[in-house]
Amino acid sequence: MEPIHGTTILAVRHKGKLAVAGDGQVTLNDTVLKHHAVKVRKIYHDKIIVGFAGATADALNLFDRFEAKLEQYNGNLTRSAVELAKDWRTDKYLRRLEALMVTADRDNMYLISGNGDVIEPDEDIIAIGSGSVGARAAATAMMRHTDLEARHIVEEAMKIAASICVYTNDAITVEEI
Repeated sequence: MEPIHGTTILAVRHKGKLAVAGDGQVTLNDTVLKHHAVKVRKIYHDKIIVGFAGATADALNLFDRFEAKLEQYNGNLTRSAVELAKDWRTDKYLRRLEALMVTADRDNMYLISGNGDVIEPDEDIIAIGSGSVGARAAATAMMRHTDLEARHIVEEAMKIAASICVYTNDAITVEEI
């Protein structure tokens, strides 16, 4: 079976707001299986937004584990992200999961990987997945040269990514805090 593709996640913090967008496309080889998948959601009392790129079952497993870490560490995003990354890297079962996660709250933003990475961006932008380069480039330009709010930046940047990347569509879900 060919790998499932088709995810772009973009997180932007700008003007005191955080917006995280995900496209809706799920692709198997050269066939679009789904147009309106939801790949971003709010968790931990709607204070944290997470998004995923990769195998859906793996991502849902990671969401559940991450939410448990947030409960264990009283909503401390940084500590929860580090502990999830440690588990993900060292656990025999978790090491096989194929996904990337973006996690963000009002103050922090991280990319978490199965290699044990917890990466905080230099700028307040993170993008992952198939169309991430286009989405990030567009968002960076808009943050630097427009007066748009975070939500409008992620919406427009995702539309640009969808026009470039065949694995990204314009059925966009946005969560904002």
